[in-house]
Amino acid sequence: MTALGFLYPGHFAEDDYPRIEQLLGSDIRLDLVHTETREDACRADILRERGAPQRLAAGVEGLRLTGAEAVLWASTGGSFAYGWEGAHAQVRALARTAGTPASSTSFAFVHAVREIGARRPAVAAFYPDDIAGLFAGFLRSAGADVVSVHGAGVTTAAEAGGWGADEVLALAREGDRADADAVLLPGTALHTAAHLIALEQELAKPVLTANQVTVWEALRLVDRRVNAPALGTLFRREPIVQV
Repeated sequence: MTALGFLYPGHFAEDDYPRIEQLLGSDIRLDLVHTETREDACRADILRERGAPQRLAAGVEGLRLTGAEAVLWASTGGSFAYGWEGAHAQVRALARTAGTPASSTSFAFVHAVREIGARRPAVAAFYPDDIAGLFAGFLRSAGADVVSVHGAGVTTAAEAGGWGADEVLALAREGDRADADAVLLPGTALHTAAHLIALEQELAKPVLTANQVTVWEALRLVDRRVNAPALGTLFRREPIVQV
């Protein structure tokens, strides 16, 4: 049994994780601990507060008895809002506290983009434009040539968490561009696990979503590869070796 631990802020789309666990269809357990969120707002200051070291450390305490072999901070905004260097410092501190390998959803996107060999991703975010721009800047810091950035203007995770398939598909379509080789939907408040096949069929290209890449990143940290076609291109490709 491989046990993976996730620190998830608030209560929005956490039901994606048992769904993903089921779709993995293997000896993998995904354990979630919910971290505190003072205010539900898509603002840079609130996002940084959400990912503060003391909040993550408190969450790790709840994961200690699960036997987690890796810990993921399951928040996109709560990591990229710190910037490239700050997000690295955040996961280093998390790894020290947890005593296991650690990462975050923002780095999961970076690694997943490389894994599928995408070089020109488009961003389709439910965030306001300024927050979507911060995410795109984070990707560019990692060397991605982001071809477009779409922000839907949603200001709370609760609103995004209430979206169904139609809204998620519309977001992806609005963010897609003909010259993009993948479309990225950040935000772990967005339910996407049930829609990955429909998203990729609609856009005819790989789609990476926050909860999907977060679980994949945890598996990467423990050197597990799982063939799970229902979870999209990321879970059914051989690794790309970039030169």
